[in-house]
Amino acid sequence: MEGAKKDKAGSKLSVERVYQKKTQLEHILLRPDTYIGTVEPITQQMWVFDEDIGMNQREITYVPGLYKIFDEILVNAADNKQRDKNMTAIKITIDPESNTISIWNNGKGIPVVEHKDEKMYVPALIFGHLLTSSNYDDEEKKVTGGRNGYGAKLCNIFSTKFTVETACKEYRHSFKQTWQNNMTKTSDPKIKFFDGDDFTCVTFQPDLAKFKMEKLDKDIVALLTRRAYDVAGSCRGVKVTLNGKKLPVNGFRSYVDLYVKDKLDETGVALKVVNETVNDRWEVCLTMSEKGFQQISFVNSIATTKGGRHIDYVVDQIVAKLIEVVKKKNKAGVSVKPFQVKNHIWVFVNALIENPSFDSQTKENMTLQTKSFGSKCPLSEKFIRAATNCGIVESILNWVKFKAQTQLNKKCSSVKHSKIKGIPKLDDANDAGGKHSSECTLILTEGDSAKSLAVSGLGVIGRDRYGVFPLRGKILNVREATHKQIMENAEINNIIKIVGLQYKKSYDDPESLRSLRYGKIMIMTDQDQDGSHIKGLLINFFHHNWPSLLKHTFLEEFITPIVKVTKSKQELAFYSIPEFDEWKKQTDNYKTWHIKYYKGLGTSTSKEAKEYFADMERHRITFRYGGVEDDAAITLAFSKKKTDDRKEWLTNFMEDRRQRRMHGLPEQYLYGTQARHLSYNDFINKELILFSNSDNERSIPSLVDGLKPGQRKVLFTCLKRNDKREVKVAQLAGSVAEMSAYHHGEQALMMTIVNLAQNFVGSNNVNILQPLGQFGTRINGGKDAASPRYIFTMLSPLAKLLFPAVDSNLLKFLFDDNQKVEPEWYIPIIPMVLVNGAEGIGTGWACKIPNYDPREIVNNINRMLNHQDPLPMLPSYKNFKGVIHELGQNQYLVSGEVSVIDKNTIEITELPVRTWTQAYKESVLEPMLQGSDKTPALINDYKEYHTDTTVKFVVRMSEEKLAQAEAVGLHKVFKLQSSLTCNSMVLFDHMGCLKRYDSVQDILREFFELRLHYYKLRKDWLLGSLGAEAAKLSNQARFVLEKIEGKISIENKSKRELIRMLVQKGYESDPVAAWTKAQEKALEEDYRDGNESDSSVDSGSSSGPNFNYILNMPLWCLTKEKVEELLKQRDQKRGELNDLQRKTPEDLWKEDLAVFIEELDNVEAQEREEQNLGRAIKLVKGKVGKPKVKKMNLEETLPSPFGRRVEPPTQPIKSDAAKKLTKKKKGDADSSVKLEFDDNGLGGEGGTGENSVAKPKTPRVKKEKKEPGAPRVRKPPGTPKGTPAKKVKKRNPWSDDESKSESDLENSEPLIIPRETKSQRASGTIWLSLNLLIPLCHRTLLLFKKILRHISETYSCAYHYHEHTQ
Repeated sequence: MEGAKKDKAGSKLSVERVYQKKTQLEHILLRPDTYIGTVEPITQQMWVFDEDIGMNQREITYVPGLYKIFDEILVNAADNKQRDKNMTAIKITIDPESNTISIWNNGKGIPVVEHKDEKMYVPALIFGHLLTSSNYDDEEKKVTGGRNGYGAKLCNIFSTKFTVETACKEYRHSFKQTWQNNMTKTSDPKIKFFDGDDFTCVTFQPDLAKFKMEKLDKDIVALLTRRAYDVAGSCRGVKVTLNGKKLPVNGFRSYVDLYVKDKLDETGVALKVVNETVNDRWEVCLTMSEKGFQQISFVNSIATTKGGRHIDYVVDQIVAKLIEVVKKKNKAGVSVKPFQVKNHIWVFVNALIENPSFDSQTKENMTLQTKSFGSKCPLSEKFIRAATNCGIVESILNWVKFKAQTQLNKKCSSVKHSKIKGIPKLDDANDAGGKHSSECTLILTEGDSAKSLAVSGLGVIGRDRYGVFPLRGKILNVREATHKQIMENAEINNIIKIVGLQYKKSYDDPESLRSLRYGKIMIMTDQDQDGSHIKGLLINFFHHNWPSLLKHTFLEEFITPIVKVTKSKQELAFYSIPEFDEWKKQTDNYKTWHIKYYKGLGTSTSKEAKEYFADMERHRITFRYGGVEDDAAITLAFSKKKTDDRKEWLTNFMEDRRQRRMHGLPEQYLYGTQARHLSYNDFINKELILFSNSDNERSIPSLVDGLKPGQRKVLFTCLKRNDKREVKVAQLAGSVAEMSAYHHGEQALMMTIVNLAQNFVGSNNVNILQPLGQFGTRINGGKDAASPRYIFTMLSPLAKLLFPAVDSNLLKFLFDDNQKVEPEWYIPIIPMVLVNGAEGIGTGWACKIPNYDPREIVNNINRMLNHQDPLPMLPSYKNFKGVIHELGQNQYLVSGEVSVIDKNTIEITELPVRTWTQAYKESVLEPMLQGSDKTPALINDYKEYHTDTTVKFVVRMSEEKLAQAEAVGLHKVFKLQSSLTCNSMVLFDHMGCLKRYDSVQDILREFFELRLHYYKLRKDWLLGSLGAEAAKLSNQARFVLEKIEGKISIENKSKRELIRMLVQKGYESDPVAAWTKAQEKALEEDYRDGNESDSSVDSGSSSGPNFNYILNMPLWCLTKEKVEELLKQRDQKRGELNDLQRKTPEDLWKEDLAVFIEELDNVEAQEREEQNLGRAIKLVKGKVGKPKVKKMNLEETLPSPFGRRVEPPTQPIKSDAAKKLTKKKKGDADSSVKLEFDDNGLGGEGGTGENSVAKPKTPRVKKEKKEPGAPRVRKPPGTPKGTPAKKVKKRNPWSDDESKSESDLENSEPLIIPRETKSQRASGTIWLSLNLLIPLCHRTLLLFKKILRHISETYSCAYHYHEHTQ
């Protein structure tokens, strides 16, 4: 029984032991980590202050609890500064010997007064009783560190002795009290009378046993010393003294220097610190970090070593700005994310935050939401600018390059393997990757056909040491490529894999070369300019990544003949055209040799391939590295930064070529019979430059005919074919390729043909081919053209007038493959480069020229022929109904047309030039209708009434939004204005040199001089030709007459006797044949190269006189009729000759221009007629009889007659442009129809594609009584200053459209009233000069009067109308 009782008692005791109640003090001592952090020593990286080094980040062993209790007292002292702005000093003493720490401040003392509720002195309450604080009122916004009422008491609890001294002037007493043995033993407070300055001092001896320490060691002292410096830096206006020594810290900026002084960045330059005192609560300093993201921050003097939301708030601002700069500078590299930018930042923040919250009592991480900070920290532009220049951006960019490189090394580099898998088109050398790999050569070929040629050749030299890999066209220019492009480029990665290359590896020494699978690379491309470009790109690839390889003669090329000549068993091969030309000059009978051109490697047969490889010495050319000049040459050709140098390089080349041609010197060439090696510099400057030049020739047109070579070939073929019937585009393309030796894809050629035939707004002003079928419209900018298989074309009737056949005798025709092809340029009668404009991008240069009105150009040429200056011209596009204003030199503003129909409807009837209808709808109207997250929908609805040639959007929107849009400007809101800048008018001149022109007048003048010279040449040629023909006819007529009269007997005589007799009687040897021969000889001297002319000269002996033209005449010629015809022909030819002699070259030109303008009028009248026909009638089948013609009501596609036209705004940015604009506001005074309203010029945007006045639909009415091409102003006259804006709302109600009254629609012809080109002031009156309308029928005039009356009522203005009798 006793035992059982004992057991029960034992079990009861254990329950009490398990469930215990502790006092708060006992709990703190038992579970310290809840309050002050762990009391176990820990080892970690921390910033400390070492006396000998200064601020130092090193590994230390310390007890967080001890650090925390010291920090609580220190932060309380710093907090006092927020309560008392007059506080100036904190004195800290740390004495490891006596294990005593003391912190003193001269801020306002603690009130030495008894607390009425707690019945004790306030200092005793604060320091000796738990959960007491002055910070409990959360309504009060405080920027202090204390918050929960534990701080100082915790220090007291973990000290063996804790003394508080304070004095308060306000209560005129001082207070001192000491607690011992972890706040369990308390002495009585000592209260004395006091009359000095306020102060508070806390002295304590930490209980080292509780912290498992024996004394304050070096690490903890260094850490506490750093905290002393922290307070000196973060507590503004307080001097801190440590152990009697004043700390050398003067504000936050000088505190930051403790960390960064003597620190260097990766380039060895001292770190730059950017600092800003944003306001009285925020200070921020920033520098570059090399150890990932670093931050040193303080919230109300608490060291937030783990950061927190205040750091995120500041850093996010900085990162957002830096990432913008990085993205701009790193367009090509790896994409950069915000956290990666943050990794390069070291930020210092000193903040005062209202009532901060932390994630633990240790207060290392501040968790308060940003919105509750009580202040903002907006970083200034100046700070951000400095931040982008302090080395952070450069550091990020270096890291980006490094990362890109590591990615390349990881994914794209290769190592030496004996066998390679996964590259199907590679024919690997058998020894590649083995011990003989350095003796192996990889042949890189241009395409699969060239690979076949190489493989045929390998049959001679074996496959052990030669591998072949075909390239697909041109490889990437790696010098300017993005990291992504390089990473994803299969071709480049394959080459690296095949050769065994590694990025960033240097191949300087022979040992490193042994790590490659191939010791050499041989480039085998066509011997044309594109082949040279491929060679250049490969050289650039190796030079950019592994420049050391070029020093080892690592690269070589395999050359094949361009021309082979054979005669019986002799065969000669030439590797460059100039060398072949030299041979022709030195070989008298070169025409007896068979000449074959080898345009590509595919031309050679397998047999020839074996011959090439058998004579490897002749065909292998090694590239030799010549030092710095080679590096410079390669960089010049392929670096984006060298654009200006490239221009100079090409200009010098063109000038040199021109001089050579002028002085008859041969062209330079590389591959002579002795050539075995070549420097990179020579390759770039003598071979690659030909590609760059030909790239320009293909992309930039000639000033003379405005055509690029492809277009010229099309014109040449069409003129040569002289089709009388239409021809399929696809068929014509084949014909062009055949007749003019076009060496590129036929798809491109078909597109060229389609472009030459297009005639919609924004394409050609004069199309030289006819679009017979769907050649594209303004709806999609020509992209909606039908397939070339389905559409037809033929020469336009204007083409033969623009390019007269007679001029072809003066042109210099080119030869390709020994075949006569198109001329160097045609010489049209007007500068076509201005008529149809030009656009193209070449190497180093780009060209952009707008279209101009052919009539204005003709007018200006006529003025120049009359020795007057040409008038200024504005760009003009055929059938464009908008306005073009000049803003300044070569700067124009192109405006569409918009009018307001009513308070919530507008109508768009024209878009800026080359803004296509579909694109406009998708990119402007649809987003306005749909709206987005950021912008609400602007319009309610829109309807479309376009045709393939006209534009009409009717847009509905709310009255309020329409008013707002009008205030901003409808043209701006609806994107109906585009700028046209022509500062790059670069063209090839007649000598084949690129030239920049400053103005259209310069182009016109240069063309004028050249064309006039060619009219003189034409006259000389015609005189010679007509003279020869006249002489021939005279001789024939004389011979016939003398034969009839019996003065000549030819019967039964030998040929020799006959010739002798004719010579004695003074007959001429065939004058036409003699003249033709003389012309050919002159041509041949010009060309110095042959075209085998099939001359019809056949006069018995090739050297003697030729009388075939007399002796081969048929007997019919002796009849009376034939004799009369012959005499008539002779007199006619003499008459032609006399007429020609009387004319000047200027007269010839004027005649051509007059004929052209007449035909242009006919063509355009026919186009309008076809359009109107299609628009106006519809056949309706009745119940009986013929189908009736019914007028179709297509009024909806035309602009509304009663809308209020909105003037396009034309305020140019520059004031000088404004001055220029006002000068140009004078228009033509002789428009046939004028409309004026009030004091401001309305109605007129002037003419557009044609003359400024559109025709009524009656066939015979002249457009204007104007000389052809009289200049127009393509802009409405400006409103004078001070004119009320509302007056602009009145407009010409017809605006170039057909007005119909409903009752007359069935019977009346539609009537177009054109918009005027110039306004004159007239007060509220409409004047109409009706000489234009005389041919119209009486009913139409009645309709016209009705419209007038309606307008006069609408606009409250009188109308007068004069009828001129004919």
